[in-house]
Amino acid sequence: MLELQDISVVFHPKTINEKVALSHINFRIEDGDFVTIIGSNGAGKSTLFQTISGAVTPYHGHIFLNQQDITSLKEHKRSRFIGRLFQDPLKGTAPSLTIAENLALAGCQGHYFHLRPILAKQRQQMYMALKELNLGLEERMDTKVGVLSGGQRQALSLLMATYAKPQLLLLDEHTAALDPQTASKVLELTAKIVKKYHMTTLMVTHNMQDALTYGQKIMIMKEGQIIDVIDRERKKDLTVEQLIHLYSSKTHDYNDRILL
Repeated sequence: MLELQDISVVFHPKTINEKVALSHINFRIEDGDFVTIIGSNGAGKSTLFQTISGAVTPYHGHIFLNQQDITSLKEHKRSRFIGRLFQDPLKGTAPSLTIAENLALAGCQGHYFHLRPILAKQRQQMYMALKELNLGLEERMDTKVGVLSGGQRQALSLLMATYAKPQLLLLDEHTAALDPQTASKVLELTAKIVKKYHMTTLMVTHNMQDALTYGQKIMIMKEGQIIDVIDRERKKDLTVEQLIHLYSSKTHDYNDRILL
């Protein structure tokens, strides 16, 4: 479904400020896989997502999605089949537009967006989609998104990222800025939507329990490299304590905040 072949990302190459952000990344995930990614700050997790989504151009290597080489495809064109959710709830929505208008924007799939009256059939589809969030947003479709709480906005961002049924979903610590109760709710919604639409998903998290609960596979990154992939069989009986021990033995980083 998604394959990265020898991907390297170098910022400011051949200068005194040269930094290798990703180094010879090779991995492949199958259709419907849910992979969680763990690693310390600076491990390359966000750069990996930026490279897959097209925000960063790789210095070397190729990216394939459904056997199509998308390495040179622009970010806005990739957004037609790649959904992405950020850590900051403010990033995924347009605060000056209503909930309904934001969903109309999400439905454009990277095409030019022109704000026009929303048809009754569209509103009904939006109503049913919002109702699944179980947050009462279906009754507030004409409310400006800017007045919603962080949790409500992130839940709406999740719906927007998956509204057009993308082939690939990238979740970049999408619950990190939320309180524990709201984060748990958004994660439950995430799992529900991913399962319902059989969405291939990559999720970055600093929470070991979430990595175990939601990931079918767990990828460990360090210094721009993938140092281990825990498959379904290895993950099956793994506890949080065992995962922490495995992580610390692989990274040799016993002081990283991820262990807390």
